[in-house]
Amino acid sequence: MYFLLGNLSFIDMSLASFATPKMIADFLSEHKGISFEGCMTQIFFLHLLGGAEIVLLISMSFDRCVAICKPLRYLTIMSRRMCVGLVILSWIVGIFHALSQLAFTVNLPFCGPNEVDSFFCDLPLVIKLACVDTYILGVFMISTSGMIALVCFILLVISYTIILITVRQHSSGGSSKALTTCSAHFTVVTLFFGPCIFIYVWPFTNFPIDKVLSVFYTIFTPLLNPVIYTLRNKDVKYSMRKLSSHIFKSRKTDHTP
Repeated sequence: MYFLLGNLSFIDMSLASFATPKMIADFLSEHKGISFEGCMTQIFFLHLLGGAEIVLLISMSFDRCVAICKPLRYLTIMSRRMCVGLVILSWIVGIFHALSQLAFTVNLPFCGPNEVDSFFCDLPLVIKLACVDTYILGVFMISTSGMIALVCFILLVISYTIILITVRQHSSGGSSKALTTCSAHFTVVTLFFGPCIFIYVWPFTNFPIDKVLSVFYTIFTPLLNPVIYTLRNKDVKYSMRKLSSHIFKSRKTDHTP
């Protein structure tokens, strides 16, 4: 579990960093511009990291399902080799997903307006600037991004339902315990998949909230994930209390005459 959490933290850190520096620079500059290569780079890393995180969240759901439904076989199933394989798979899926999105985007004829109505280059907004009919491209984007995110979210909800049912059948206080165990992960899943599904399932329609959701799932959600997992982890909370107590005692000793 901690190995997968460590990789999730790395992806979150990268996801919150791929567009943030440019975004901050634009806020502080009068000329808010980005090159075509820079725009394609943002799209690539967005879908690379987003695709990798989707697979990793599913892997973490599988880890929780095995831990609760098959506790005696947990160490055998979730071996080091299995965990490394799941992480490698997440990056492979992310790379192929990102390349598939760029394959049809880089060759589009952009001869009209060149202003993206967002804080960074997002695929649904960029393809609308092309001088061709983008309906087929929108359908392709729905099938490769929107529907995949929606299906994965439904599968995750089903997996947590199975976990709750399984624990409820084998333990008197099982449902509340299982809910406590998986609530942190499910909160992260909801915060990540919600904005993605909203943006990529309806790419033909612009909503004022799209900008907020774009910033939310690329910056705020990755920053919130460590806080959410920290607050749900007893060992981390105990270590934080111990550290704060040590710091408080050190300061009190320093100020003692």
